[in-house]
Amino acid sequence: MVEVTESGVETIQRVLSAYEIGRKIRQLRLRKKMGLKDLGAHTGLSASMLSQLETGKMAPTLQTLARISMVFDVGIDHFFSDRAKRTRFSVVRAAERMRFPERADAPRPAFHFECLAFSSQEKSLQAYLAAFEPRELKQVTAHVHEGAEFIHVIEGVLGVVYLDEETELGAGDSVYFDSSQAHGYRAVGEGRARAVVVTTTPRI
Repeated sequence: MVEVTESGVETIQRVLSAYEIGRKIRQLRLRKKMGLKDLGAHTGLSASMLSQLETGKMAPTLQTLARISMVFDVGIDHFFSDRAKRTRFSVVRAAERMRFPERADAPRPAFHFECLAFSSQEKSLQAYLAAFEPRELKQVTAHVHEGAEFIHVIEGVLGVVYLDEETELGAGDSVYFDSSQAHGYRAVGEGRARAVVVTTTPRI
């Protein structure tokens, strides 16, 4: 399990860096043959700050992007719009993943998960690496969501409760089901269970 130690600011900068916002600001500025001081005069931002934005040393706020976009007569979406076109092939490195509990307010989460394809936009599915904690069957909390779900167990024994009936899956086992029906999970035994979980949106 990869532990991420970066700060919140570093996380924001890493995610935003994939959109190359600084490069796009510089392109707009040079296209207008405008210097940093000139752009600063129009936006009320310092030339030093604009330089840091262009070089990626600072993450822009929406307010800052709004000021810049008005100067160049483009929408804020200009800085993000071509992202989807370039990320049909999207790589997520192990060190880039972050680990979250099932719910932020859960005092004793039933499982933790890592998003495996967070950098890809307009996904037709969601993929996670999940670690399930040992639980008694009576402690399993069922939930529902639209679409379908696929689970492939890679370690331990995972109990999948579906329509009030539990099925145990070992390493190498898989299951596919309609996730609009009540379902829940638990690690069976003393150790954790780990699995790849894929969810899809409902067909229209």
